[in-house]
Amino acid sequence: MSESSKKIVVISGHPLAESFCGALKTAYCRGARRVGAEVKEIDISALNFNPELKYGYTKIQPLEADLLQAQATIEWAEHLVFIYPVWWGGMPAKMKGFIDRTFHPTWAFSFDPGAKLPTKLLTGRSGGMILTMDNYPLIFRLLYGMPAVRQMKKMILNFCGIKPVWFKLFGSVKIATASKRKKWLKTAEKQGAKDGFNG
Repeated sequence: MSESSKKIVVISGHPLAESFCGALKTAYCRGARRVGAEVKEIDISALNFNPELKYGYTKIQPLEADLLQAQATIEWAEHLVFIYPVWWGGMPAKMKGFIDRTFHPTWAFSFDPGAKLPTKLLTGRSGGMILTMDNYPLIFRLLYGMPAVRQMKKMILNFCGIKPVWFKLFGSVKIATASKRKKWLKTAEKQGAKDGFNG
C-alpha cells in the first residue's frame, strides 16, 4: 500500500462470523481494497475481554491486550465502519461492552474541570454504519425513530469527534430473497469503494 492509501478499520459486532453481517463485511472490505484502501478488521466476537464495567465510571478498568490492540487500530484509522445487527433496537451485548470498555474517558473523550461540554479526542476521523434487522427500515425510521442509529451516530461517534457518519439499513433480512441479499451485498461493496477512494 502507498502512504496515501485510505486507512479504514471495519468493526464487526455480530457474534457469528457466518452471518449476513459477515457477508456484508466481506463485500465492503472487498470494495475498499479494490480501490487501494488499507483495511484492518476488528471482530468483536473473537476478542478476549470482560464486557462489564466493573467499577462503572468511578475509575478506568485496566484494558485487556485485545482492547489495547483495538484502540491502537482505531487510532491508526482515518475511517471507522461498524457492521452489526439491530437487536431490541440496539447493538449486541458484547459489542456494547466493547464500546463501554474501549471508548472510555481519557481515550475517546474527556471532561476537563469546570467544562460544560466534553473534549472530543477522536477527531479527524469519519465513520459509517451498516445495520441489519428483521424489521423493515421504513418502520424502524418512522415508528421507532432509529434508536440504534441515533445511539451510535450521535451518542458515541459524534460525541467522541467522529464525523461525518453515514449509515445504511438492510431489512427485513429474515424474509429477504437471494436476489435482494445480493443487491445489498453489492451496495456494501460500492460503499467500500466509495469510502476507500483517496483521490
